[in-house]
Amino acid sequence: MLEGVSGISVLFQREWSVAEQKAERHLARNSAIVLAVLVGLYALAGFLLLPWWLEKALPEQLEQRMGWQAQVESIRVNPFALSMEADGFAARDQADEPVTAFEKLRVDVSFLQLVRGIIGFEEIRLTEPDIRLDLLEDYSVNYARDWQNANPPASEPEPVQEPSEPSEPPRLFFRQIAIEGGQLLFRDFSQPEAAEFLIEPLDLALNDLATWQREGSDSQYSVTAAIGDQHVDWQGDLSVTPLYSEGRLRIADVRHDTLAHFLAPYLPWQLRDGAVTVESRYQLAGGDQFELITSGGTLSIRDLALALNEGDDEPALTTRALTVNDIGFDLTAREASVGMVTIEAPFVAASRDAEGMVDWVTSLPAGEQAAEAAGEEPASSASAFRWSVEGVELTEGGVRWRDRVPETPAELALTDLAVTLGGLSQQMDKPVPYSLSAGLASGGSLRADGQVTPAPFNFEGALAGTDIALAAVEPYLQLGANLAVNEGRLGFDGNLDLDSQDDPMTGTFSGTAQIADLDLRLADQDGQLVSWQLLRLAPVEFNVNPARLEIGTVTLAQPAFNLVRDTGGAHNVERIVKTGADAGTEQAGAAQDDSAAEQSGEPGFIFRIGELLVEEGSVAYTDRTMEPVFNTTFDTLSGSVTGISNVPPQQGSVNLQGRLAGVAPVTFKGTLGALGTEDPSELQLNMDDLALPVLSPYFGRFLGYGVDSGKLKLDLDYEFTGTRLKASNQVVLDRMELGQAVASEEAVNAPVKLGLALLTDRQGVIEVDLPIEGDLSDPQFSVGQIVMRAFVNLLVKAAASPFSMLGSLADLAGFSSEELGQVSFVPGSVQLAGGEAEKLSALAGALNDRPDLLLNIRGAVAAEADGLALLKAEREAQGEPVTGEAWEQAQQAYRNGELSLPPETLGKLATDRGVAVRRLLQDTHGVPSDQLFTLEPSRQAAVDDQGQVTVPFNLDVR
Repeated sequence: MLEGVSGISVLFQREWSVAEQKAERHLARNSAIVLAVLVGLYALAGFLLLPWWLEKALPEQLEQRMGWQAQVESIRVNPFALSMEADGFAARDQADEPVTAFEKLRVDVSFLQLVRGIIGFEEIRLTEPDIRLDLLEDYSVNYARDWQNANPPASEPEPVQEPSEPSEPPRLFFRQIAIEGGQLLFRDFSQPEAAEFLIEPLDLALNDLATWQREGSDSQYSVTAAIGDQHVDWQGDLSVTPLYSEGRLRIADVRHDTLAHFLAPYLPWQLRDGAVTVESRYQLAGGDQFELITSGGTLSIRDLALALNEGDDEPALTTRALTVNDIGFDLTAREASVGMVTIEAPFVAASRDAEGMVDWVTSLPAGEQAAEAAGEEPASSASAFRWSVEGVELTEGGVRWRDRVPETPAELALTDLAVTLGGLSQQMDKPVPYSLSAGLASGGSLRADGQVTPAPFNFEGALAGTDIALAAVEPYLQLGANLAVNEGRLGFDGNLDLDSQDDPMTGTFSGTAQIADLDLRLADQDGQLVSWQLLRLAPVEFNVNPARLEIGTVTLAQPAFNLVRDTGGAHNVERIVKTGADAGTEQAGAAQDDSAAEQSGEPGFIFRIGELLVEEGSVAYTDRTMEPVFNTTFDTLSGSVTGISNVPPQQGSVNLQGRLAGVAPVTFKGTLGALGTEDPSELQLNMDDLALPVLSPYFGRFLGYGVDSGKLKLDLDYEFTGTRLKASNQVVLDRMELGQAVASEEAVNAPVKLGLALLTDRQGVIEVDLPIEGDLSDPQFSVGQIVMRAFVNLLVKAAASPFSMLGSLADLAGFSSEELGQVSFVPGSVQLAGGEAEKLSALAGALNDRPDLLLNIRGAVAAEADGLALLKAEREAQGEPVTGEAWEQAQQAYRNGELSLPPETLGKLATDRGVAVRRLLQDTHGVPSDQLFTLEPSRQAAVDDQGQVTVPFNLDVR
């Protein structure tokens, strides 16, 4: 029974098992049917419904949210691969302009990432997108504008929600994001002139991007874009959380027109050419403190051309190439570093207009001009920023300066400019070595080597200039001087030190300088004014403050000066310095400086010259006020002047020799006190053997006669005390012979020949001393004219009072000039009064010494004195009384005409007196007969205090 029960049980279990298996198969079949239905529905929704809905909803949403009219050709969804593809999308904005489009968009979602709670994308790929991005006038973009226009703000503000606890952002992962063959049209309306830029192609590759932190798993990105031949290459690694990026950015061949558009608000000048390439590695990190580090950067600018104004014909700045290497920047450390800066073939043009404005300054905005004029410096940051530049190297440079301030515009140009600067940094107190060399287009070269400290400013340099053509600076010379430079070359070599650590700036220059082959003339006249073969200063020591110049030796080789006095009486050298408002202002400033110097007791400018050497100098002098024109030359001038200074006490010396008019030797000797002070200076000039006909025009002008022959000797002794002059002029005229008469309004109205004859001795020599005094600061004071006037006045005095002059020139045994001009006779006879014979002897000596003098002897009687004497002699001879009352009555009768002598008696006495004097002078004292002339007798002789009858003489000249 048990077995039966057991069998039944087994049978039951077997039946139950079969039933269970049938139920399970039925369930599985039903589940599969359900699953198949669900999959079918999922597939139907994914393959058909979702694309259909997206194709319909996407344009509607874009129109609703953006105001765009959009269309898409097709959208395909693979619900099993979790991918979507869209083809042929295009949208136009409200202005019916295309705003965005693409050929294909593919999005693949990662199922495995979703399982892990991550929104992951295996791929997002956009093929040939066409995007238009507009930067509007308010610096917003068209996408934001379209959104705001389609979604105006609500009339009632939304209620403020209480802040909630920040939630962790969703995790996003992008295996690959790619843009292929993209095109971006960028239009900029933010500036007065709109511009558009087509970026094509635009390619982007971004791999393994996650929004959460992953150790050692950064994403990689790559961006390439181009605007024509302008390229952008950007690649590296990127982490979103934390924000970090590292890579390299290269922007190549950016054209000048692209740069000009974006720099227009900041750059006041016009870019006309050039291309820029910049490249750098970088590290960027976000967090509590933003960090940015760049390294290995380079900057290259090719063929730069920059004009100051749009209408300029040529650029003001050009370079063939500018290269900056090893650029580094650390924002956190506030540090920037630059390697070598290399500039190839830069050219800078600058000009100044007639009002004195420099074009680079006037091209700046008004605010920057005002700041520059006020000397304002940019505000410095509160914290120090460290920077350094390894060095600067400039080659094949050029500079051109045009200046219209001078009446004749100036143009100076540097060529072959080469500059090297050493390391620069924010440590402005560290010296920077430099080297500079350049040529001048007008001729010559410059060189400087040394070091400069920016702040406080300190400059140290070895400076040299060779064969610099002075003609280039002629327009600047003519600002204050009426001079033209025909030729001349400047050279210098020395060391310059400047230091502005204290105010005012101090500094010194020490070295040598020279000007060779100088040829100057007046700007408005032909003919040389000043020239020399060489002017050399060695050594030169110049101190900036206090101003001091010390020169060891000044060598002046073959100097030539051409002095001309024009018909108006002015000398050409007076026209060198220009006069006018500017000159007056400068003179006023100089006067203030001099006044300040006087108050301090020291000259405002100190100078010392150890020795001035003159070799083979010459001076040509022409006086066109004369008729004929006077012209002579002082040549072979050589010698030295030592101890020239304006600081007392100073004792210099002068020793110069030369030759006047080709034959007359001239020497200058003497001592020099401090110039511009009251220290006395004494100079002696000696000249011999000058042919007097050279001076004939001057004699003709002042004497009315030319000079036919003769020689001149001068011994001049001049003493200067400040500007006051006291001079002795010893003049010797040897065998001077007057020539033809000259019509001159300035000629003296006096018997000139008589005066000369009075001054001329037996040897034909005139020797006179003409002392003069005066103030050299008086414009009317002229040494030459004063000496000539003194000589003329001497002649006039001699002619007017010949016996006075004769008495002053000869040894007349103590007789006065008044006594010498007459002889006294005993009344009624030819007997000379007592002492009169000695007087005639002295007179004879003077006549013998001056053979050109003629003595006119006019015998004379005094009718009363001589008549009474003759009457007395006659009465004595007749035995009649000559005393008592009878004689008194006889005298009164003679006076009343009641008693008379024979009529021939007085006439014979007058004649006999003249003959007696002549014979005495001729026979006794040897006066040549051709010097003695007897005139018609006179009856009007005077009677002196002793009752003697005086007979006057009269001098004349051949």
